[in-house]
Amino acid sequence: MLFRDVADGIHRLEVAATNLYLVETGTQLLVVDSGLPAAWPHLLVAIHRLGYRPADVEAIALTHAHFDHVGTARRAREEWGVPVLVHPADAQLAAHPYAYRTEQNRLLYPLRHPSGLPNLARMAAAGALQVRGVTDTVPLDRRDAVQASPWVIETPGHTDGHVALHFADRDAVIVGDAIVTFDPYTNSIGPQIVAGAATKDSATALASLDRLVDTDAKLVLPGHGPVWGRGIRSAVDQAKRRGGH
Repeated sequence: MLFRDVADGIHRLEVAATNLYLVETGTQLLVVDSGLPAAWPHLLVAIHRLGYRPADVEAIALTHAHFDHVGTARRAREEWGVPVLVHPADAQLAAHPYAYRTEQNRLLYPLRHPSGLPNLARMAAAGALQVRGVTDTVPLDRRDAVQASPWVIETPGHTDGHVALHFADRDAVIVGDAIVTFDPYTNSIGPQIVAGAATKDSATALASLDRLVDTDAKLVLPGHGPVWGRGIRSAVDQAKRRGGH
């Protein structure tokens, strides 16, 4: 489902409880995160509905390289010839999107949180088990990488190279999985960090949230769940109160 103008010139595409963002940059589009493989046809339709063509996509920028955010990146790279941007600390993960360590066992976690099973089933049906990595990535910390030139904020913890992208002129910050408003692993809503079944280090992830507060952004655009419009400070406060889980 496409949600238009969740911020000025930023649009949210949600497929299988996972968000992609299409950011208008003048005559081009920046796609932030690439969802699961099943997002591909929805992405094509969204680009068309916004009045653009695939040739107008300047890059795919990844907040991090987990499989549910890398799902269409390789296809976009191969078919559109666009660069895939990722923090250098996640470049290896982008090439091998299942090769990451988590705080808690991913296989046992559904037994503790059975309410999350339908979400995981939807993600699996959307290709979560069939993601191909992308090897020839470009460092996201290059300030000349894209026209939009968002401020890149390092927010490690969920992964080593996790970042948020601050669009100051739009009063919005795309936070990826640094903060989500819906956790598919636990089926819980509201600002929080992602469950230990998908997070490498919850303590580091919580500490990284302080870096987001400095943006003072009104609009918080997460990797999972709806946009939070009450400001980054309130989102961080709630996430810290909930802690890791």
